[in-house]
Amino acid sequence: MPFALSDNRKIHYQVEGEGPPLLLHHGFTSSLEAWRFFGFTSVLRQHYQVIMFDALGHGQSDKPHETAAYTQLQRCRDAVAVLDALQIERAHFFGYSLGGWVGYGLVRHAPQRLRSLILGAAHPYEDRSWDGFHGIDGRDPEAFIATFEALLDEQISPQVKMLIRANDLVALAAAAQQARPSQQDLLARMDLPCLLFCGDADARHAAVERTAALLPQSEFVSLPGVTHFGGLMQSALVLPPVQSFLARQHG
Repeated sequence: MPFALSDNRKIHYQVEGEGPPLLLHHGFTSSLEAWRFFGFTSVLRQHYQVIMFDALGHGQSDKPHETAAYTQLQRCRDAVAVLDALQIERAHFFGYSLGGWVGYGLVRHAPQRLRSLILGAAHPYEDRSWDGFHGIDGRDPEAFIATFEALLDEQISPQVKMLIRANDLVALAAAAQQARPSQQDLLARMDLPCLLFCGDADARHAAVERTAALLPQSEFVSLPGVTHFGGLMQSALVLPPVQSFLARQHG
């Protein structure tokens, strides 16, 4: 099981396929296995070196219980550590939700490592909805899930609830309390090709669409009837624009 070492913490990663490197970052409470389960890996590996990793606090990566471990800078350092372990200088980056937040962070902290950005259901504006996790320590799974539902403004399916309960919720509760201030200053720096997408049943849709309109090299895809969780489950809707976007970067 391969690991990258990032500031003395282990970050689990896996690689499939050959071609231009494509780094995938999953959402909060998920893991790298989501990319396989929902059908992304089997398609993308046909043309790309698909690099998946478990974000700190998730999957097989280390799971510190301190909020200070989960800064955006640290998450960016973790992503870069995976690229360094594979001796990859630059990669396309595809992040969903939490992964999208990390993508914006990479624009600030490691822009030289990016070839393009694909950001799902993530925007650069201040997000105070995470304040709801203050006082949630992860020891009560039902309280954790209820707080997460309130943050997303949608109900979580029984199947997804089961997956969430399998996590180290103390670690994830610590991660959830990391502040998400505005990053609007990054918009002027995002001069690389960007694809932004979001479900129109996701509370973040308007903010993501507004962001795309402000970027010089961006495209926006709206997914009809798709919720926040649904945005990564609906690979049949997401993959065509992603494949088209990536193909244009090498055309």
